[in-house]
Amino acid sequence: MSKEPVGGTRPGGAYSPGIIAEGRFVYVAGQTPTRDGVVTGATTSEQTAIALENLAAVLAEAGASLADVVRCGVYLADMADFAQMNDVYAQAFPHPLPARTTVGVTLAGFKVEIDCVAVLPSRPGAPGAPA
Repeated sequence: MSKEPVGGTRPGGAYSPGIIAEGRFVYVAGQTPTRDGVVTGATTSEQTAIALENLAAVLAEAGASLADVVRCGVYLADMADFAQMNDVYAQAFPHPLPARTTVGVTLAGFKVEIDCVAVLPSRPGAPGAPA
């Protein structure tokens, strides 16, 4: 199996922000509402927007965009904030929206974390691309 690390954000631990597997699938680690290691945004809406910006930055490094996302995992510190997160999330992704799981969890000083899986657009010469 081939896998290639992807940057785009600075990890807060021992992991890659993203991995391209088999030349086609992009797995993006959970992105938080941080800029330069500092939690940014007071509300769940603001934090969701920043987490999505960070997600988009990793995808861009891999050659993908939010339009290429097929699945997201959303982790909320308080499920009562679901509507705030969902409103921002719904505006960020084009249709068809990716499949999604949203769960309530304990987070380390922020309100939301989002991970995803994307499929890279076909590129000439890329593994699996039409000849």
